[in-house]
Amino acid sequence: MSTETIDTRPTSKLKQKWRALTPTQRKLLVAASALDTAAKTAALVDLARRPAEAVRGPKWLWAGALPVVNSAGVLPAAYFVFGRR
Repeated sequence: MSTETIDTRPTSKLKQKWRALTPTQRKLLVAASALDTAAKTAALVDLARRPAEAVRGPKWLWAGALPVVNSAGVLPAAYFVFGRR
């Protein structure tokens, strides 16, 4: 028989607190957040400078989705690859 237990707590209880993370995990989290912020900022700046005719889809939709959607860099990459003409 296995002595392994299954954690049935809600997922919010499984999230680690900042102080429970190792210093390496903290550094990686900060670096990933900074990279995601930089990618979103670059996409928004490009979107603001680009005429509407040079954007696939409505600019307002891209401008609304880029800062709001938690995409881990996927949405800014999608804009640069698919959103520009």
